[in-house]
Amino acid sequence: MGNVVVIGGGQAGASLVARLRGKGFEGGITMIGAEPVPPYQRPPLSKAYLLGDMEEDRLFLRPRAFYDDQDIELILGTPVTAVDTESQTIIADGRKIPYDDLVFCTGSAPRRLPAAIGGDLGGVFAVRGIADVDAMRPRFTEGARLLIVGGGYIGLEAAAVASKLGLKVTLVEMAERILQRVAAPETADYFRDLHTRHGVDIREGVGLGALTGTDGQVSAAELTDGSTLDVDFVIAGVGILPEIELAEAAGLAIENGIRTDRTGRTSAPNVWAAGDCASFPYRGAQLRLESVGNAIDQAEAVADNIMGAGRAYEAKPWFWSDQYDVKLQIAGLNTGYDRVVVRGGGDAVSHWYFAGQTLVALDAMNDPRAYMVGKRLIEAGRSPAPEAVADPDSDLKALLKA
Repeated sequence: MGNVVVIGGGQAGASLVARLRGKGFEGGITMIGAEPVPPYQRPPLSKAYLLGDMEEDRLFLRPRAFYDDQDIELILGTPVTAVDTESQTIIADGRKIPYDDLVFCTGSAPRRLPAAIGGDLGGVFAVRGIADVDAMRPRFTEGARLLIVGGGYIGLEAAAVASKLGLKVTLVEMAERILQRVAAPETADYFRDLHTRHGVDIREGVGLGALTGTDGQVSAAELTDGSTLDVDFVIAGVGILPEIELAEAAGLAIENGIRTDRTGRTSAPNVWAAGDCASFPYRGAQLRLESVGNAIDQAEAVADNIMGAGRAYEAKPWFWSDQYDVKLQIAGLNTGYDRVVVRGGGDAVSHWYFAGQTLVALDAMNDPRAYMVGKRLIEAGRSPAPEAVADPDSDLKALLKA
C-alpha cells in the first residue's frame, strides 16, 4: 500500500491518520509535527485552557499510545525543511523520508504585529499554540491592563476570559465594527452589548498606531485616534494566514492557500492537502475554511481518496464560539446575504441570513434548537419563508417539513 507522510500535527493530520488506519490502510504512516506535543484541540486554547479549566493532557486529541498502537510513526518538535516532489521525498531534521503519498496538513499561523510598531516587544502575544498560551497565562492577574488588537472571534474570546479573571480589558477594532468580516451587524450588536455589560472597553473604528516599552517590555499603546493607553500586555487577534511556504517552495499551485481539486489533490502528483492550509472548489471559487469541522471532514475525505475512493469533498460549514455564558453556533456561509431575519430575543436569539429567498447561514446564540433546524435546512438546500422564521409563534421543527 506504500508509505503516507503527513506534514502537520494538528486536527487535520490527526483525523487523516486515524481515518487511514480505521479504513484498513496497512502501509506505513508517518506524521511530522513542528510542535513537541501530540495533536491537540485548538479551540479551547483561548477559552478553557487559558482560563485554567482544562489541563494540557485533556487537550490532546488522542493519547500518545494510540499512535504506537496503530503503528503510526509520530515525529514531534521537528519542522519539515524541504519537499522534493520529483524524488518523492521530504527532509525533516536532516533525515530524508520517502513517500508514496504526501499530505500537507500544515494549518495556519496568526498574523503578528509588525516590529516597526513595537510588535517585537516583550508582552506582545498571539493565540495559536499551547506555547503561546503558556507564555501569556501568568499575566492574567486581577487588575492587569490588557489591550486586545482585533475584534474577531479570537479577540473576543480572549476578552471574555480576561474579563472573567478581573483584568481591565480594552479591545480596539480598526474596522467600523467588531466581527465586520464574519458576521452581520445584528450579531456584532449582540456581542458588543455582551462584552460591554462585562466591563470590556470596545473601541471601534480605532486601530493601533504603535506600542512603546520600557526595558524591552510593552508598557503603552498609541491608538490611531490620538489616545494613549497604559498596558501590561497585548494580544493580537488580527487574523491568521495559511501555512503555505513549504508547499510554495516545492512548486505547488497556490490560490487562497494550497490549491486542491474536489478530491484534495494538489497540482503535484501524489500530493494532497487538507485543513486550514488548503483551498478547494466551492461555488466557482477556491474556498478555504478555518474550522475544526472542515479540518476533520476534508482530512477524512483525503484519507478515503488515498485509498482509492475518488469522492468529492462536500463542505458543510459550521463553526462555534464560547464567550462568557453564551454559546454561539454558526451554520453555513453568509457570503452574499442581503437580509437578516431575527428570531427570539434576550440571551437566546438566532440570526438567519437570506440571499433573496434562499437561506445561506445562521448565527444562533444560546439557541441550540434553532441551530439544529437551520443547519439541517442549509445542508438539505431548503429555505423556509423568512416570515415564518421571524414569527415567534411558528414551530421551528415545522420548518423542516414545510
